[in-house]
Amino acid sequence: MPMRAKHSVKLIGRSAEIAALEQEVNRVASSDTKVLITGETGVGKEIVAQNIHARGARAHMPFAPVNCAGLPENLLESELFGHVKGSFTGAYRDKPGKLETAHMGTAFLDEIGEMSLRMQGLLLRFLETGELQKVGVDGSGRHVNVRVIAATNRNLREMITQGTFREDLFYRLNVIHIVVPPLRDRREDISALVEHFLSHFTTGNHSPIKAVSTEAMRALTAYSWPGNVRELENVIERTVVTVQHSTIELADLPTEIRGHDTVALRPKRERRRTVADDLYKRLIEQRESFWATVYPLFMEREITRGNVREVVRRGLEEARGNYKIVARLFNMEPRDYKRFLNFLRKHDCQIPFKDYR
Repeated sequence: MPMRAKHSVKLIGRSAEIAALEQEVNRVASSDTKVLITGETGVGKEIVAQNIHARGARAHMPFAPVNCAGLPENLLESELFGHVKGSFTGAYRDKPGKLETAHMGTAFLDEIGEMSLRMQGLLLRFLETGELQKVGVDGSGRHVNVRVIAATNRNLREMITQGTFREDLFYRLNVIHIVVPPLRDRREDISALVEHFLSHFTTGNHSPIKAVSTEAMRALTAYSWPGNVRELENVIERTVVTVQHSTIELADLPTEIRGHDTVALRPKRERRRTVADDLYKRLIEQRESFWATVYPLFMEREITRGNVREVVRRGLEEARGNYKIVARLFNMEPRDYKRFLNFLRKHDCQIPFKDYR
């Protein structure tokens, strides 16, 4: 499975899915066309993009990643296209954008589905002309030669029908489409990933850990990994820091992973608590607001879309499929109802209410 950039650009795994992904990356790397990479959060879309860059003719030139969700619109425009001194408050000097610094290399636009419509229009113009329009500059700008690879965990076709993503930009980006499958669909890769992350983190932390017990590996393999490889990496890093003996045992793993391994063997009332359990309890029993409890954790990537969907599913179950009642259960003001639905739609967390009526 793909690993994160801070380690290497290797694709790690022995599954048929990874073999197919390797073949696709090799095929695409030999061309210079635009690529759209899709897949859930944490599957390693940036690593796939890095592999495409590293195996192609531009490998010796810059690879410039940009997180389109991490900046407000005006700063994202500057990050992509650059700006000149005095063009806005805080612009104390001229600054080149990522598209300029990536000249003759590759620009990786992550979370492209989070771009505003205005930014989508600016990007489309660049893709059509190759001309940079820096913030604060009138008239034509420098032409650059950049390969563009974009990625998203959103359904762009659905966004097009909702009017939140430009159809012409979609077709510009979607020349080659690569789907990175979730970790739960290639469980045979988990042991290789565990081994890799263990090797990396034990070296850096002078850890005594040498192995993973059979029971612990069984639980790691059985868990659904809603946060995918990123979640697995975080679990291994946390375990390496906290475990002071030579073998990782089942008891050393987080409760949601241990619970998955043994849930079928225990009465339902003894099921181990999950992240969604704790969040739902805070909403229902402690009367915390969704906006104060779930929303910030999700936006800061502390919890996954799967966690949010599970919380929403429980609310729908309680409210017999009525989203307005869910909003009340989650301690929102009546005026927040539309905001709540928009948030769920935008982040693909909405669940069909008819299933619970």
